[in-house]
This record gives sequence, C-alpha cells and structure tokens, in this order.
Amino acid sequence: MKIKQIINKNRHYNRVKKTCKKCGENLHVNGYTVVNSNTVLGNNVNFNGLTVVGNGNVYIGNNFHSGQNCYIITENHDYNNGDCIPYDSKRSIQKDVIIEDNVWLGIGVIVLAGAYIGEGAIVQAGSVVCGKVEKYSIVGGHPARKFSERDIQHYETLKKQGRFV
Repeated sequence: MKIKQIINKNRHYNRVKKTCKKCGENLHVNGYTVVNSNTVLGNNVNFNGLTVVGNGNVYIGNNFHSGQNCYIITENHDYNNGDCIPYDSKRSIQKDVIIEDNVWLGIGVIVLAGAYIGEGAIVQAGSVVCGKVEKYSIVGGHPARKFSERDIQHYETLKKQGRFV
C-alpha cells in the first residue's frame, strides 16, 4: 500500500473513532467516512466510504459492511410547520436510523431518516432505504423493495460458527 493511502486510511479511522459516541472492537475504515457524535458502532464494522448527514441517532450493529459512497441521512426539513416555502430553514426533524448485525450496504446506498434494516439484510448498490427492511432480506431499488432473501439455514450455521469477514 502506498504511503499516501496509509496516511489517508489512518486519518479516516481516527476521525470516525474520535467522533462517534461509542465504538466496538475491530473497526476498519478503508475510505472517506464521516459519522456524527450520535453514532454507535458495533464490533467488526467495515466502512469503505460512508457519510452520516444530520445529528440524529445512528446505531450500526456488528459485522457491518458498506460499499463506497453510501449515505445515512438522519434529518428531514420541516415542510409542514415551517415559516418558509419549500421548507423551514430553522428547524429539522431528526429520526433514528437502526442497522442490525451482519448488514451489507452496496455501493451508493442511501439510508433515509427513520429507516430500520434488520439482521443479515443486504441492500443492493444504488438503492434508497426509506422504511423497514426485514431481517435476511435482499432489497433493491428506489425505494428499496425485497426481491430475495438469504438462505436462512446456511446464514444461521455460519453465524453459530462465528464466520464473519
């Protein structure tokens, strides 16, 4: 690995570690990643480039993987009760984002405020998650919809054996 890549990787790692509210063991930050101070990270979290936008709470479970250029958005503009159109410039609405264990986000995934992604889910590259993703689901599209699911028996076997990347 080139010296500049190593320096950038360490810079990204240090920024995430310093900023997040809580961080488990074995954090990997392989690309430009920004989290907020309300972000809680489990063990063996792997970022390849993710940005948390807003100040809402973010919970990311164990064995998480993100592709490059992913976003988690934790705030929405208040467009119903604001003092301006198209939205209130002074107030935003914060909503938690919860991502359970063993979730994989493909490249360019956007997770919107209030989203919940269940254990073992896979989100296809370029998708937008704006609601609940059931555990073991494989989802994709805009908005992300289930089109398949993991082999649950195989998943559970690997999980019991502790076989995580």
